[in-house]
Amino acid sequence: MIVPVDETNLLQAATIHSISWKESHRAFCAPDFIETHTPDRQREYLRNKMSSGTKLYMLVEEKPIGVVSVTKGLIEDLYILPDMQNMGLGTKLLLYAVGQCTDTPTLWILENNINAERLYRRIGFKETGRKNAITNKLDEIEFALT
Repeated sequence: MIVPVDETNLLQAATIHSISWKESHRAFCAPDFIETHTPDRQREYLRNKMSSGTKLYMLVEEKPIGVVSVTKGLIEDLYILPDMQNMGLGTKLLLYAVGQCTDTPTLWILENNINAERLYRRIGFKETGRKNAITNKLDEIEFALT
């Protein structure tokens, strides 16, 4: 089941975000930077997004296991707990997020995130040609559902 996130379940969503973000960024971020992404810090990050109009959703199977945010057509913060990945749950959450979009669904991924790229392409997302330099060695690439 996918539920909206509010203050009553925000810490659960932030914990998923923290655990999953750390795991997905561990290979290319400094360990001290990784460790700053605590559940409390991510709660504030998500709270700020929500107060600016972003909708946040949490996937709950027997327990909370995934999160995603939607701002008009922009899909961000799609995370599934590491031990629950590759079971179709990311697809389920992504399709839900697409349905919540009020504009053309778009998202940005790090160019080294091959698993995410494979998921997004399978759903029908395509590169738009827009890029942002994250570091001098790593770009973020925009995809849109066309």
